[in-house]
Amino acid sequence: MPPVVIDLKSAEDERDVVHRAVQALAEGGLVALPTETVYGVAASALDEEAVLRLATLKGRNPAKPLALAIKSADEARDYAPDLSPLARRLARRCWPGPVTLVVDDSHPESLVRQLPAKVRPFVSPKQFVGLRVPGHAIVLDILRMLAGPLVLSSANQPKMPESVTAEEVLQSVGGELSLVVDDGRCRFGQPSSVVRIVDGRFEILREGVVPERTLRRLSSLMILFVCTGNTCRSPMAEMICRRLLAERLKCGMDHLEEHGVIVTSAGTVAMLGGRAANEAIQCMDEIGVELRDHETQPLTEPLVRHADMIYAMTRCHREAIVSHWPSAAERTQLLSPDNTDLPDPIGGSLECYRQCASQIETALQARLNELEI
Repeated sequence: MPPVVIDLKSAEDERDVVHRAVQALAEGGLVALPTETVYGVAASALDEEAVLRLATLKGRNPAKPLALAIKSADEARDYAPDLSPLARRLARRCWPGPVTLVVDDSHPESLVRQLPAKVRPFVSPKQFVGLRVPGHAIVLDILRMLAGPLVLSSANQPKMPESVTAEEVLQSVGGELSLVVDDGRCRFGQPSSVVRIVDGRFEILREGVVPERTLRRLSSLMILFVCTGNTCRSPMAEMICRRLLAERLKCGMDHLEEHGVIVTSAGTVAMLGGRAANEAIQCMDEIGVELRDHETQPLTEPLVRHADMIYAMTRCHREAIVSHWPSAAERTQLLSPDNTDLPDPIGGSLECYRQCASQIETALQARLNELEI
């Protein structure tokens, strides 16, 4: 019996499409879904028979595991409780999106241990599991409604090209499917990049949408300083931090990214493209740091999501960040190690700015010792 094909673009209500896909998966069916990369065949990870059929369809054995599609980067720690800082960093920055992360899931509390016994060898044969949060709204909606993750693999026969349209899915594996969700041609039309994280480093197991140079940038440690207008305290902290890190890494301030560190700053109510305060510029000149080219920027969701450490100048700044982005709470601290506010020098004399810069440097000396750099 041929599969049911639903054209997502002509559907009156996408919620109905989601419900039908969830029902088909819950009943043990294999469902072809569009992603941002290529079409995938999905099975409920809680259904042994469905996963076995998917593995047979793909000619898979434990030497070539299948990936798990999960709801979010936060959920990754349920499957890999010992997720390294590098893996958490890439998950935050790459998901939802075209990257599969292969991580250690040997922790006894990993949810992989709770998958059916016949499923585990196909997703975690050697205590490593491939996790992905696909960058397609329909797949994410299905994951939110389905109990458990999806086992997901490209919708093609072994050694055949990946399917990038629903028509190609039907030609390749249509006879094995219960349902096909057709959303036209996939945006990227090539597989996800598969990246394994081991001992704080990554290796590319399969080249895909995201090239190595981009992955290297995404793997960099990012430090973000936040004040109000991004005209004095946070840009001074940014530049002093750059100078201190360059000294530690024995490189020029312009070469920090090559050493895997990104330092930036923003303001909770900053305008885009403004200048640093004149006194801040003069104060930085005195210690040999250039601030004239600084352009103010507002604090945004991508900045908060990408930052590994967020240093706020005051408790009010931290509260503003955490109230708007609760997931950033564990990454957001006051710059002062004693958790006191750093006074705002705006409107004060040059000496006020000098005192502020001195306080910032003292705080940074302590904070940088806490980081693995």
